[in-house]
Amino acid sequence: MSLELFNQLEQRVTDTVEALEMMKLENETLRNENTQLKQEHEEWERRLSALLTKFDDDPS
Repeated sequence: MSLELFNQLEQRVTDTVEALEMMKLENETLRNENTQLKQEHEEWERRLSALLTKFDDDPS
C-alpha cells in the first residue's frame, strides 16, 4: 500500500471517528430534550386532568 493511500485511509478513519463522536453528542442532546418534553407532556396531562375533574365536580 502506498503512503498516499495509507494517508487517505487514515484521514477517512479520522473523519469517521469524528462524525461518530458528533452523532453521539447529538444523540445525547436529543435524549435529554426528549426526556424534558416527556416531563412537560406529563405535566400538561396532569393539569388537564385536574381541570376536567373540576368540570365534572361542578354541580351546575
